[in-house]
Amino acid sequence: MNMQAQNRQTAAETALLDSYNAQIGELPGNGAVISARDRLVDDLKTNGLPTRRVEAWHYTDLKTLLRSIPASGPASSVRNPAPLVDAAALIKTRQGEADGNVSVDGIVVGSYADMLREGTAAPGLSVIDKDDTIGKINGSFVRDGYVLEFPAGAEIAQPIEIQALHGAGQAHTRFPVSFGAGSKATVIERHIQTTDGQAFVSSVSDISLEDGAEVTWIVVQEQGADDTHLAQVRVRVGDNAKLRLFVINAGGKLVRQELRIDVAGEGADLQLRGVNLLGGDTHTDVTLVLGHNVPNTTSTEIFRNVVFDRARGVFQGMIKVALDAQKTDARMACNTLLMSDDAEFAAKPELEIFADDVQCGHGATVADIDDNHLYYLMARGIPRNKARAMLVNAFVAEIVEELEDEALVEALEAIISNWLEKHA
Repeated sequence: MNMQAQNRQTAAETALLDSYNAQIGELPGNGAVISARDRLVDDLKTNGLPTRRVEAWHYTDLKTLLRSIPASGPASSVRNPAPLVDAAALIKTRQGEADGNVSVDGIVVGSYADMLREGTAAPGLSVIDKDDTIGKINGSFVRDGYVLEFPAGAEIAQPIEIQALHGAGQAHTRFPVSFGAGSKATVIERHIQTTDGQAFVSSVSDISLEDGAEVTWIVVQEQGADDTHLAQVRVRVGDNAKLRLFVINAGGKLVRQELRIDVAGEGADLQLRGVNLLGGDTHTDVTLVLGHNVPNTTSTEIFRNVVFDRARGVFQGMIKVALDAQKTDARMACNTLLMSDDAEFAAKPELEIFADDVQCGHGATVADIDDNHLYYLMARGIPRNKARAMLVNAFVAEIVEELEDEALVEALEAIISNWLEKHA
């Protein structure tokens, strides 16, 4: 006789379900959306949060690590930070809700809450696979966000900065973004906690690049010391399209950043770079699932991780090459500096190749600061802590300097330097 194990709910799981029951009457959506939300919540109720027994979550036991769920907080408690780049056009959400009507020259900006109310968002409130816990949580609770459409042939010189701002409490946002054929743009997706207190945040960015589009997408995560940040970037790259995706994690108590990328068009190119700055008693997990599904595509993924104190980091990188994806060129590297005896980092790069005419490789390194390099700087009068910070900064700045926009490079290097001053 087959018996299904019953999910024994933790305090956080119970609070999550209670929070949904408390909010359902005010969450936007028509009947189709409400039905989609209910299915996702029923899945969470039946199966619970993932544990180490779920392979995709083996290094991030969410059922154990997620201890509590805060109540929602008012949007009025959120302050307004300056943009990373002075010239950027700002698009803001505050505590999970769109911050008024937005107009940006050259693109179409809509409200995701309107899509929920009209029901057109219902098909998107679905999971990628059975282990898509972030999709389940975000689809259940999402209130708002922005829908961005870059017309075919549009060349937007001005950077677009999406600021997802929040204080204590809950914030759940979604950003469907489409880049028309031949369009060019730079978008900064920035997650910031602007006031003290525990926050529970989820976010899904659904990005589509049509044929020949050229896009730089930068994710900057600066959550508070007590925050839980569950985020997902879903990407589809069309024929001859080029995507440069940068991810910087510089905050959060419990972070899971998923990158689900489908290289779906011939001649497509993906350049993925990541910097993870981990300190204190935090846990940060970056999980990449990259599919090369057609012939003649390329990708390069490089992550640099710096781990201080008792922090724990995870990088799971899976490259899947389909049977028909001949002439694929895919390379992945994960390099880590462990700056403390108590720091931990788990790296799991993987290749799953079904085609036979490909060039694919992956690698991972874990090390400490080279004593010779440290001695060289200290012998010239530089204090030990300052010397360590300089070497660490050089280790991660190499990634950021690949950006062509000098203002963006300076802004991101400032975030890295400020973080290192507090932890190095």
